[in-house]
Amino acid sequence: MSKILVIGAGGQLGQCLKVVAERRGITEIVFPAEQDANILNESGLNDLLAKEKPGFVVNCAAYTAVDKAEDEADLSKSINETGAAYLASSCLANGATLIHVSTDFVFEGNDVKLLKEDDEAKPINVYGVTKLDGEKAVASILPAHFIIRTSWLYSEYANNFVKTMLKLGAERDELNIIADQVGTPTYAIDLANAIYDIIESGETSYGIYHYSNEGVTSWFDFAKAIFDVSQTQVKVNPISGSAYPTKALRPAFSVMDKTKIKETFNIEIPYWRDSLVACIKQINK
Repeated sequence: MSKILVIGAGGQLGQCLKVVAERRGITEIVFPAEQDANILNESGLNDLLAKEKPGFVVNCAAYTAVDKAEDEADLSKSINETGAAYLASSCLANGATLIHVSTDFVFEGNDVKLLKEDDEAKPINVYGVTKLDGEKAVASILPAHFIIRTSWLYSEYANNFVKTMLKLGAERDELNIIADQVGTPTYAIDLANAIYDIIESGETSYGIYHYSNEGVTSWFDFAKAIFDVSQTQVKVNPISGSAYPTKALRPAFSVMDKTKIKETFNIEIPYWRDSLVACIKQINK
């Protein structure tokens, strides 16, 4: 298998890629430290790729603070768009294929239907706009690219909704959770496995793909499931998004159609609740 280079190795997905690489016996893989793989240092990226000569680069580096992005639009744009463009250019110069991770937040999410890769992207917040611009930059610079849109990412690593709920559930008797935003949680370990499946497939059907776990849920039902699986006693009340206003708007319905990724790479995708059980087992360890 080609050598793999992971950018943004210290983040949640980067850590999951490391764990899964060990499980799968993938040794031709490099996880450079952040200072050696700064996505905003174009010449540094070129030097890194020239030195490592990867066949594949996986970009996990992103500005993902959705609400903060409304105030830090320039920083969000520089990491999610400019950084993605620099990396795509470095891949082009060094003959590498780029796997670039994107988001369901490129969609408006006003219609209750499964979102396909070629549906119109109309982001409703700064984060979504900058991620969409990053996708466009990658696609315009580098023909050999796979863009993977994912949603509601969580794992035993870094900060995420599951770990926040477990913490709050241990501290409080009652929680109010938004019930009118619907999507699909994604266990980052499953996404890491899918990324390696794509690399190992040898497929060159470049373009955009959707990946989340199977099934549909709301944040409220997701929280209920977290407490059910972890046997945490806490009362959970459903509230509307309007009762809990955030700086950034969120898509109301962003469930993605995964037919394309499943058929192209022969990938089996676990059901979201089964993956949640697996994650909480790891957290309890």
